[in-house]
Amino acid sequence: MNRIDLADPDNRVLGRILRLHAEGAGDTPFLLADSEHYTYAQVNSLANRYASGLRALGVATGDRVLVFMHSCVEFVVLALAANKLGAVWVPVNTDYKGDWLADAINDSKGAALAVDGALLPRLQQVRDRVAFGHLLLHRSTPEQVREAGAAATLAELATHPDVEPDMSYQHYGDTAAVLWTSGTTGKSKGVMQSHNVWIRAAENANRDFGTSDGDIAYNCLPLYNSAAWVANIYRALVAGIPCAIDDHFSVHAFWDRIRFYGATQTMTLGAMHMFLWNEPPRADDADNPLRMANMVPMPERLLRPFCERFGIEGITQGFGQSEIMLMLSRKDTPRKQWKPNALGELSQGVELRMLKDDGSAAGPGEVGEFCVKETSPHTIFNGYFDNPRANEAAFAGGWYHTGDLGIRDADGDYFFVDRKKDVIRYKGRNVASLQVESVAMQHPAVQTAAVYGVPSQELDSEHEIKLDAVPRPGAQISAEELARFINANAPYFCVPRYIEFVSELPYTPTNKVQKYKLRERGVTPQSWDRVAAGFKLER
Repeated sequence: MNRIDLADPDNRVLGRILRLHAEGAGDTPFLLADSEHYTYAQVNSLANRYASGLRALGVATGDRVLVFMHSCVEFVVLALAANKLGAVWVPVNTDYKGDWLADAINDSKGAALAVDGALLPRLQQVRDRVAFGHLLLHRSTPEQVREAGAAATLAELATHPDVEPDMSYQHYGDTAAVLWTSGTTGKSKGVMQSHNVWIRAAENANRDFGTSDGDIAYNCLPLYNSAAWVANIYRALVAGIPCAIDDHFSVHAFWDRIRFYGATQTMTLGAMHMFLWNEPPRADDADNPLRMANMVPMPERLLRPFCERFGIEGITQGFGQSEIMLMLSRKDTPRKQWKPNALGELSQGVELRMLKDDGSAAGPGEVGEFCVKETSPHTIFNGYFDNPRANEAAFAGGWYHTGDLGIRDADGDYFFVDRKKDVIRYKGRNVASLQVESVAMQHPAVQTAAVYGVPSQELDSEHEIKLDAVPRPGAQISAEELARFINANAPYFCVPRYIEFVSELPYTPTNKVQKYKLRERGVTPQSWDRVAAGFKLER
């Protein structure tokens, strides 16, 4: 580790941190990719050359450089190069195509767009309806460069002079990146992240990981995801340790890649670690260098068994969102575990309150919205890019309203309930959609399900519960059977008023259900109505 004085606000700028590492520990490896090792000095030099090439194209302070590339060393270097110029990097989800891709490009208003040759056909499909500045290609053929009219390749940017840009004017509160939300509750919003937000999140994560000399981070998350940067790339940069990068997650090769790099730290999201757990046990499962892992969400029942099986000292989990990065976090070890489903301790740099809709504080055990306020400048996002209406809605009474609901118990521990827009107000109760969904999906004939509220005919301020379910292939199930199953396994008020079987649910490219589209569709002639059917609830 090369320790930098981050108490000095002048040092809390990403490009400056890279330069300081290059000056103080230039031979230390920073980015690893298969057999290639790039030291801090080499990454700094390459970032300077990229920056010189971008400047020659006219990219300037405040401009946005869009990156539509798979995870690789060059992606990281390009982001750092943009920041060294005072420009902003904007990752574009590599799963995007068609309208999703066109909207992401147009809404970002980029001065340059870097594209992988393998992804160029997707860009070409929307080329006549998108606007951006210079096109940069990576891992492309000469024919692709010529036919696409590219301004340069990243390899050509690397031929420019290694000149350290003037970063003296940069402030730790300047926007460094714009990350687009997944768009599950409406149109995606561009979250503007300052240098300091990334650095604060990396510092908090390093405390959870217990990062020390000899640690090596391993990243197999896509670089359009903020978690990849907080948990791996920027965390390594801030600590001055190496970070290995693979372009995808492989359940079969994961442990071999950990061993190959000698990685001691990593992060997995969603079902990634469940895939690892479900692999047949092997005698050498624990024969690996991994020491700490951030695995979100890890089922409570598997925390200790997972650590013991794979020889891991502990598992950390974090609760947050792109707007505030890491809000709450916990670390569990075989010797010490949190309460089941507790979210952990509050990260440094923010104040947290649980607020009701009327702005009053929720008491112990009462549902409230997680609302955050900075305790020092630039510790949460700078607002939504080019979206004053969304900014006004998000910040009320001096607090950022996350849209997440939870409770704080009498001991001061926090627990998540549901997204605010997904909680259903039904007959004076707040019913969490996640709870009803989890019960419905326990039925062997249900493959997946989405629960949401539709307007009540009796009371404008309340909603009825509607469940859209996708049956498993070949399974036979009736709405009444599913309603009775839910009634037998959950409180009676969780039984949906409406049930509809559908062939599929609307998903974002990142596999999140777009419930706002379901709410727009609402009740259809195909919806089973519990009341009209005369279904009797068992209380």
